Amino acid sequence: MYRVFRLPPAHAEKANVLLSDDLVSRQSVTVREARSLGLKGDDRFIVIEGSEAGLARAVELLKDVAPPLEGAKADDVYRRLRSQDEQAASGMGLIFGP
Repeated sequence: MYRVFRLPPAHAEKANVLLSDDLVSRQSVTVREARSLGLKGDDRFIVIEGSEAGLARAVELLKDVAPPLEGAKADDVYRRLRSQDEQAASGMGLIFGP
């Protein structure tokens, strides 16, 4: 399970709130700038993968600032992030070998 959030630049520090929360910080939390994902704008995207309770807590912490993205937009950001991770992993394999 995962949730994707888009934080506008004015609220970028809210990512720290997630990382300092005991439950959310035990989930897989990835923060990327929109441009690093090939998207326009200065927003920051946060992808959280983990338990239902952890995701619910993240939604609660960001409810006033950034509701979770839904549908195709969330899937697009998630795919872009996973693609970057896969490219990085395959690059490490080239460096260190099988």
